[in-house]
Amino acid sequence: MMPAWPSVPNQGTQPSPPAFTYHPGPAYTPVQVRQSFAAPYPTPPPSYSVSQVAYGHSQIPAPVPQPTYPPAAAPASEEPAKKKIDWPESVRFYVQRSFLPENLDQSVSRQDMEAKLKEIISHANETGIMHTINWDTMALPQQIIKHERTQALISQVQALTTDPTRGTAAATVPVNPSRKRKSGNMSEDMDNALPPWKISAESRGLLQDRITQPSPDKRQTMDEPLSKKDSKFQKQLEKRQKRFDGGYKSAYRSPSPPPSDGPVVGTCTTLEKRYLRLTAPPVASVVRPEHILKQTLQLLKKKWKQEQNYSYICDQFKSMRQDLTVQRIKNEFTVEVYEIHARIALEKGDLGEYNQCQTQLKALYQLGLKGSPVEFKAYRILYFIHTANRTALNDVLADLTTAEKKERPIKHALDVRSALALGNYHRFFQLYLDTPNMGGYLMDMFVDRERLAAFCNICKAYKPDVRLRFVTEELGFEGDQHAAQFIVDNVGQGVLEERNSDIMFLTAQADKSQLFEPLRAAAFRRIDIKGQI
Repeated sequence: MMPAWPSVPNQGTQPSPPAFTYHPGPAYTPVQVRQSFAAPYPTPPPSYSVSQVAYGHSQIPAPVPQPTYPPAAAPASEEPAKKKIDWPESVRFYVQRSFLPENLDQSVSRQDMEAKLKEIISHANETGIMHTINWDTMALPQQIIKHERTQALISQVQALTTDPTRGTAAATVPVNPSRKRKSGNMSEDMDNALPPWKISAESRGLLQDRITQPSPDKRQTMDEPLSKKDSKFQKQLEKRQKRFDGGYKSAYRSPSPPPSDGPVVGTCTTLEKRYLRLTAPPVASVVRPEHILKQTLQLLKKKWKQEQNYSYICDQFKSMRQDLTVQRIKNEFTVEVYEIHARIALEKGDLGEYNQCQTQLKALYQLGLKGSPVEFKAYRILYFIHTANRTALNDVLADLTTAEKKERPIKHALDVRSALALGNYHRFFQLYLDTPNMGGYLMDMFVDRERLAAFCNICKAYKPDVRLRFVTEELGFEGDQHAAQFIVDNVGQGVLEERNSDIMFLTAQADKSQLFEPLRAAAFRRIDIKGQI
């Protein structure tokens, strides 16, 4: 509160108040910087005396010195930071090698592998041999686990054989053979189960007597000291373990059976038998002799005419061919079986089975056996024309004799080859309509390809259009509808036009758009090489 001024009469002038000087104090209170995270000591507030503050002036109080305290120590529970371990590259490669797919073992789980791997590396690090171990040749953890399990098994077996408390007293416990185990009492039954050699003779019969009673020449071995028998048992277990691990190789080799003096002679009398690929030496009891196979062939002929079931017929013929092969039967009957199967395969368009039969027929014909070599040589020529295998075709032509070239089937096949080489599609389709034997089935496989090539030539040679009947007769179609359907399926109906109650093929439009050129190129690229000879 300001002091009261003395009252003065108003004389026109107001007396001025005395001068007042103000010195402000500091805007903050200085404190000492904390040296640690410990709780700070309480700082006493600064004390001021009455004499330090007077009316009309103020003095800056001197800071009170703060006591210095030593830094607080770290808590005892705080652990020092762990030193980072620099793993060698060989250890990293060892870990990667342990988990490669080819090194994994189904009998060892991944958890067991990881635990054993951690144990191995930790032990090497603690003992200071991390950089001295040859990790490239170190056994993998799964191998170590299997070895430890084997040793534990050996120890258990030794304990069972040397434990004096496991005598024959429990052998008199009756065993109920009709008791069925369940999942709940499986472990209990295994604990109470007795070894088979300790079951009494009454429950096992006379066979147990022969097992438990040692023979005279083995009694000396049974009377040997226990330690000696244990050592022999240990050696036997080690040999078995080496044999299982692949490290044991016995020097003894059982004599292999002598090779048979002749082929297998079948004794099976079943007419129909499914074809199964051989994975073991043939057994006579499942192989049919020749006279049974002849009956089977007559049965299959009848079934083929009546049912036309190709899957069944093909399986039965393959079974017959297998029985002939394992018995080494090569005669006219063998030729007949292969020829019939080849013709059926041609009829159904199965080039794989046809070529297998054709290959065997070629070898049988070279033996001088009777058959139809001219017919099947013509088939070979047509087949190599279909597959565009010029090398094999030249080999067949080189093997033909002058007399064989005059035979109608072979002469027809040679004329087909000549017509295609000259680009004479008119002659080719005349030969197609007059094919002997079953060569038409082979020509059906490549006639559409040749029709596309002929269409390209017709579009260039005939302008502006031709009658559809002309195309039908030139390219060997079965009728106008067949020819029109072929054109529509390949290039569409834009090149066909109905005019004066007749259908015209617009060659100029087809040639201008080159509709058949890409189709011909694609057709000649697709060559079936399945089962080539």
